[in-house]
Amino acid sequence: MIGRELVRRGIQVSAIVPRREDQKAIEFLDGIKVYGFDIRKPFEMLRIFRDCDADIFHSEEPSLATYIAQKMHPERKHIITLRDTHLLIDWITEFRLPSLNRYQVFFNWLYEDNFLVHQAARKADKCFVAANLLIARAKKKYRLPYTPEFLPSPVTIPALINKDPKPTVCSIGRWDRRKRPEMMIDLANSHPDVHFIMAGSSRDKKYDQKLRGEFGKFPNIELTGFINQFESDQISSILSQSWILINTAAREGLPTSFIEACAHKCAILSSVDPDGFATQFGYYSASDNFSTGLEWLLQNENWKNKGLAGYEYVRAICSTNNAIDMHVSIYKGLLKYGG
Repeated sequence: MIGRELVRRGIQVSAIVPRREDQKAIEFLDGIKVYGFDIRKPFEMLRIFRDCDADIFHSEEPSLATYIAQKMHPERKHIITLRDTHLLIDWITEFRLPSLNRYQVFFNWLYEDNFLVHQAARKADKCFVAANLLIARAKKKYRLPYTPEFLPSPVTIPALINKDPKPTVCSIGRWDRRKRPEMMIDLANSHPDVHFIMAGSSRDKKYDQKLRGEFGKFPNIELTGFINQFESDQISSILSQSWILINTAAREGLPTSFIEACAHKCAILSSVDPDGFATQFGYYSASDNFSTGLEWLLQNENWKNKGLAGYEYVRAICSTNNAIDMHVSIYKGLLKYGG
């Protein structure tokens, strides 16, 4: 979304990302030239970064790619937005509840958290954080000589929001094991009058099939499958009709879905409370007491009041114009360009 909005402002944008199974080496998306590399072939990554003639390299989370970009283009500007800074306990959770398998988690750890990545974070021209909870964590982990600043993620504020007259709860995101989607089963069973919409799928096909078999037993659970946000406005439509967004994850940074939900006046029901989003804009289920939290939100229109509070916050801080203005200001400052 950041890249798309920068393109709309006349800025040339390229993206360099690990290539998915069905992704081509070079694709174009919303005016962005997307380079995909095979994470198992480091020389391919070296070639792409060598040929990418950018003025600014902006890493959305540091990785080995950040280090390579700095090595290939030491004279250019390099900045980082830290989005989900992992401590050791977070990696332990990932190993205990892997998205695909433990080998994949170990490979992610090597790519995202080796000593070269730490070095790259310290060497960057500037580091920012996408959530206030990461400020102290990132400064300590990467031994930064300064306090990183908050840089909000942009979100589109919809012009029209139509809430379903029937109580509607949605869950949006990849069905990783650490997100514990199976917890929705007990909620659906104990609240038959509530409509549950579950958008997403799992990278683990067997786990995905198992979940769908369990969810399919409940008439009040609607399964949408994977939704490509770049090709459909279905996520916005789901959030528009939903009263509450539920997050059952064992750990999170500040999920983009929280910001998007607040932009659609949804209350947050969550087992994690990054930047106090669940406490301020919904119900924080610290002990996984989702049933209690759901019942409280449905009483006396508590969900509506909390959702409105979240909407006002996001509109003031994370609206597209505000967040992209901050990005452009940072880029101009780095290049000392005032035009």
